[in-house]
Amino acid sequence: MLKISPSILSADFSRLGEEIKNIEKAGADYIHIDVMDGSFVPNLTIGNEVVKAIRKVSNLPYDVHLMINNPDNHIKNFAEAGSDIITIHAEASIHLDRSLDLIKSFNKKAGVSLVPSTHEDVLDYVLEKLDLILVMTVNPGFGGQKFLSSQLKKIENIRKKIEKSGRKIELEVDGGINEETSKMVVSAGADVLVSGSYIFGSKNYSEAILKLRS
Repeated sequence: MLKISPSILSADFSRLGEEIKNIEKAGADYIHIDVMDGSFVPNLTIGNEVVKAIRKVSNLPYDVHLMINNPDNHIKNFAEAGSDIITIHAEASIHLDRSLDLIKSFNKKAGVSLVPSTHEDVLDYVLEKLDLILVMTVNPGFGGQKFLSSQLKKIENIRKKIEKSGRKIELEVDGGINEETSKMVVSAGADVLVSGSYIFGSKNYSEAILKLRS
């Protein structure tokens, strides 16, 4: 079943708690939280204390995407703040296998994300530790970017890897997801869609989520 994970990066931060409640009522499956450090990506967003503060707002799984260097230094804080899924970048961790073990040690679901220029074969030796794979269809760092169709083949290839592994690994896609691009990535094999600007920029969150599902 297709899942929708609205990215609160595009929400109105002056009323963030209310925004989260509204997207939960609108039918969201996850709450996607983009954490940026101003180093791995040029933008700077929220930290673990914000995740801790908004944890009480919703019972939905918190899908936390760490776009940060040296993620091992921060995994414990985000786990204790209430994250349910912690996704790190293959490009940001020198010892990816060890980083995934660290996430698992806090009984959290572990994910790996790939930027557009990273080949999917980097996943081959860590598949058995993954609960989620996140393919970026934009270069991470800012919301509202144009979808990169070059990533569709990567999504297809990763779907084949997941099926061959026999494991229940969710394939999530983030970047430029709207009513049109959602059809392309789902056709390629995605089963979780991250969308920020499209959902939060709409007048009706429920309608926007429904369109993504259909």
